[in-house]
Amino acid sequence: MKKKQFKAESKKLLDMMINSIYTNKEIFLRELISNASDAIDKLYYESLTNKEIKIKKKDLEIRLVPNKEERTLTIIDNGIGMTEEELENNLGTIAKSGSELFKEKMSDDKSKAIIGQFGVGFYSSFMVSDEVEVISKAYNSDKAYRWVSTGADGYSIEETTYDKTGTKVILHLKENNEDNNYDEFLEDYTLERLVKKYSDYISYPIKMEEEKVTKKDDKEKKSVEDKTLNSMTPIWKKAKNSVKDEEYNDFYTDKFYDYEKPLKIIRSEVEGRCSYQTLLFIPSHAPYNYYSKDYEKGLQLYSKGVLIMEKCADLLPDYFSFVKGIVDSEDISLNISRETLQENYQIKAIAKSLESKIKKELENMLKNNREDYEKFFKAFGMQLKVGIYESYGMAKETLQDLLLFYSAKEKKLITLDEYVSNLKDEDKTIYYACGESIDKIDLLPQVESAKAKDIDILYLIDYIDEFVLKVMMNYKEKNFVNVASSEANLETEEEQEELKKTNEEYKDMFTKMHEALGESVNEVEFTHRLNNHPVCLTTKGDVSIEMQKVMDAMPNNMGVKANTIMEINENHPIAAKIKSLYEQKDYETLEKYSKILYAEARLIEGMSLDNPTEISNLVCDILAK
Repeated sequence: MKKKQFKAESKKLLDMMINSIYTNKEIFLRELISNASDAIDKLYYESLTNKEIKIKKKDLEIRLVPNKEERTLTIIDNGIGMTEEELENNLGTIAKSGSELFKEKMSDDKSKAIIGQFGVGFYSSFMVSDEVEVISKAYNSDKAYRWVSTGADGYSIEETTYDKTGTKVILHLKENNEDNNYDEFLEDYTLERLVKKYSDYISYPIKMEEEKVTKKDDKEKKSVEDKTLNSMTPIWKKAKNSVKDEEYNDFYTDKFYDYEKPLKIIRSEVEGRCSYQTLLFIPSHAPYNYYSKDYEKGLQLYSKGVLIMEKCADLLPDYFSFVKGIVDSEDISLNISRETLQENYQIKAIAKSLESKIKKELENMLKNNREDYEKFFKAFGMQLKVGIYESYGMAKETLQDLLLFYSAKEKKLITLDEYVSNLKDEDKTIYYACGESIDKIDLLPQVESAKAKDIDILYLIDYIDEFVLKVMMNYKEKNFVNVASSEANLETEEEQEELKKTNEEYKDMFTKMHEALGESVNEVEFTHRLNNHPVCLTTKGDVSIEMQKVMDAMPNNMGVKANTIMEINENHPIAAKIKSLYEQKDYETLEKYSKILYAEARLIEGMSLDNPTEISNLVCDILAK
C-alpha cells in the first residue's frame, strides 16, 4: 500500500476546513449522509436510462453503525460506489466534486436532486476523527478499494474485498478531551437527534439497528430490529389536499416548541429564476423573549431537504420577525461548508417574495377574521410599529394598513382606512391623543372638548405610537394632529379671532404668570378648547408631552423638551379670578394661582410634580383665606 500526498494547496484547505469553515462539529454527519444520498441518487438516475441496472427504489438506503468498543462510526450506502480512479480524483484532490461532475453530465431536471459535493463535505469528518477509511465498490465492478487517511499527512489506496455495491465510510473517533466529548457521536439518541435536525427529509431511509427487549412468560428476550430515523417526505412537499390542519399544527408545535397552535398557516410554492417551497406560521402569541435582545429571528433554510441554516435572518424583514417556518430551495448557492450562503441575490429575491406573501395573508386575516387578527395585533402589533419607525417611514406603504388604534367614537380597534372612510370630504385631519391607558386618555380635557364636537380621536397607548405617526406624516393625504397640540384648531375662524384679541388684552398678565413658572412653560394663554376643565397643557412643534416622557425615560436622554403652553379656560370661573387678581395688582396671589394651575395641568397629563410640598403649602394658603 503506497502512501500518497495531498497537493500543497489541498493540505492548506483541509486544515482550514477542519479549523475554520465549519463552526459546528456535528455538521459532519449531515455532510456524510448528504454524500451517501448523492451516491444513491446517481445509481437511481443511471437506472432510469440504463435498463441493465436492476434496482428498486425501496431497496435503497443509508445505514449508521456506531461501535462503542472500537470507537468507530460507520456510514454505509448502497449507491453507485467509486472506482479506484474516482476515489483518487474525488478524495485525493480536496474540493474536487464528483457530484458537480455528475451534474454536468445530467441535462434533465432530475440532476437537481443532487445535494452536495463529496470532495468537500467529506473532509468535515476529520473534525471528529483522527483516521477515516472509505471502502467502496462501484456498480458493475468486481473490485473494491480502500482509501485511508489520517488528515493532512496524506492518504493511501489499496484493493480490498467488499461484498456489495456502494460505499462505507468508517470514522475512527478522536479521543475525548476537556473541550470535546466525541463519544456522544456513538450514542443512538445523539445520532437520531442529528438525523432529525439536519437530514430528516433525505429521500432515502436512514436506518440504524435498535435493540428490543420483550417479555414472555416472565422471561426477557432480546432482539435487534432496524429503526428508520428520518421521515423522508417533508410535510411541505405532500399534496395540499392530503394534509390536514391538525398535521400542520402538530408539525408547528413540535418543530418550533410552541404549546399553542398557530393563528395562520401559509404554504406556497414558487417557480422561476429561484424556485422554492415554503411553509410559514404566524404564532398566536409572542415568545417570552420576543421583545428582548436575546430573540433571534429567521426561517429554517433547507436545500433539497437538507437543513442549511437553523435561522436564516435574511429571509425576513425585522417587522415580520414573528413568522416561523421553513424555506426549501434547490436553487440557492451555498459556500463550500454548506453552512452559509454564497450568493445573496437569491435569498433577497426569496425574501422580497415572502414579504409580499406575509403582508397579503395578514391583510386577508384582517378582512376575513377580525378576531384572530386582533389577537395577532395584540401580540405583534408593536413590531409592525417599530418597523415603520426604525425605517424612518420607508416601510410605511407595507405596514400602514395593518395598524390598529382604539377609536373614541367606535369604542374598538379600527384601521386608519376605517377612520378615514368615516370622514367628510372636507376633513383633512386624523386626530389622536396619547396616554397610559384608554381610560386616562378619555379623561383628558382636550379629548373631552373634541368629543363634544363629534370628532373621532385615535387613542395611542403604546410609547412608540406618536413617534410612528410623526414619521408617517400623513395617511391618504390626511395629516395626523394631536388634540393636545396648538395645531388642533377646533374653533371657527371668528372664535379664533376673538380669542386672539382677548389674549392680546391680557398679554401683560400672562407675562407675569410666565415669570412665576419660569422655564416650566413657554407660554401662558386663554383657550376655548376646554369645556368644564379649568386648565390644560398643550404643545407647539414636533415634540409632544408624551414624546418628552418617553425621551426622559431613556438612558441616553439628550434633554429634548416639548414647547409647552399652559392654556386656561376663559369660560371657567378660574379665569375671572386670575383676571381680578391681576387688575387688583395682587401679583403675589396671582403667582400662587399660576403655580397651582400648572401643577394641576401636569397631574392631568400624568406627570409628576417637581416640588409637591410647595404646591401643597400653596393650596393650603389659598384655602385658608
